[in-house]
Amino acid sequence: MKRSRTSAGLLMFRKSRGQLEVLLVHPGGPYFRNKDQGAWTIPKGEVAEGEDLLARARIEFEEELGIRAPTATNWIELGSVKQKGGKTVHAWAFEGDCPPDFAAVSNRFELEWPPRSGQMKQFPEVDRAEFFPLDKARKKLKDAQVAFLDRLVEALGSHEK
Repeated sequence: MKRSRTSAGLLMFRKSRGQLEVLLVHPGGPYFRNKDQGAWTIPKGEVAEGEDLLARARIEFEEELGIRAPTATNWIELGSVKQKGGKTVHAWAFEGDCPPDFAAVSNRFELEWPPRSGQMKQFPEVDRAEFFPLDKARKKLKDAQVAFLDRLVEALGSHEK
């Protein structure tokens, strides 16, 4: 099956103690287990040809976090970026917060593990989700997605870089 070269996602943000923070997710599975800096991403997923990008972004947010994205909000369009592997990611931001008892509950995927063992194992798509202040988020995020932070700051008219 051919994988999509396009993804769509949502970037939730909040103000905490006067500081802008963004919600990022850490990919699950064995390949990312020991990776941190530059491995995190916005909650996102692959888009089928002709599919509505924002609708897919909202679905992926719920699938990766276990909480619904708001149905009606003032979406901030963040445009798109092209990642190192060639995938284009489209993103929207919105202001929100997680419930006090929040723990990411992600859908799962199956992978042969260890490689060439013939054993199929299931892993969560996302193993962690956390709010980060912008300076930390810039280090955690995949390089190409850092542009979403700059665009969010610009859209909010904030001087927090």
